[in-house]
Amino acid sequence: MAHPKLEVSWLRKSFPGLDVIGGISAAVQKGEFISIVGPSGCGKTTFLRIVAGLEQASGGEVRLDGRVVREPGADRGFVFQSDNLLPWRTIYDNARIGQEIAGRSGAAERQRTMDMLKLVGLEGFEHYYPRQLSGGMRQRVNLARALAVDPEVLLMDEPFSALDAQTREIMQTELLRIWERGRKTVLFVTHQIDEAVLLSDRVWVFARRPGRLQEVIDIPIPRPRDLSAKRTPDFVALVDRIWRLIEHDVRDSVLHENT
Repeated sequence: MAHPKLEVSWLRKSFPGLDVIGGISAAVQKGEFISIVGPSGCGKTTFLRIVAGLEQASGGEVRLDGRVVREPGADRGFVFQSDNLLPWRTIYDNARIGQEIAGRSGAAERQRTMDMLKLVGLEGFEHYYPRQLSGGMRQRVNLARALAVDPEVLLMDEPFSALDAQTREIMQTELLRIWERGRKTVLFVTHQIDEAVLLSDRVWVFARRPGRLQEVIDIPIPRPRDLSAKRTPDFVALVDRIWRLIEHDVRDSVLHENT
């Protein structure tokens, strides 16, 4: 097997009086789509932030192409739950923010921004402002902004959680389409098990805090996929299998923790 694109070794994270991540080791191959599911408070977002370089680990390490990750970099793009668009900037200017921070402002970078807006279905909306767009369209800008810096790894933290159910399903199919075009390496955090199964090559199932990698589930559903896959017996069986792994932890987190 090829050398992992991303490798996590005995990763731990603690805050004063609270152990959040309790020793996670895993590897991701280039071009893989990995989803992370688990109960609230199991460290999914903290894990993603450590991989992004936005949070420092208490122990262990993350390596990208063999290099230890210690800080944010243009080799990783982060898509947050909230779109965080600047209301005074146009859609085009919002999509260029990552490039500006990286000091990239040439003609090639400007063209890539336009290409990414087209890829996410926002061609013709470049001069609009965030207030003029729907929630789903704003999240498309969020995705275009991350892709515009051409990251090697895309980190997505529940990007569709604020959307209504119908818009969320459309965004899932759009993300599949976009991923098929570029085959970026993706780590995708979600609470929706069916979303994880639809999108992923493998699903990492985290156990209750301190977060641990309880099991890795391969998703053998053929690609390309669309929403009709959700109605197949194999899909339903995978969703049920993952739910059974986390059901006890989810019940405990809901009934006994304020997370």
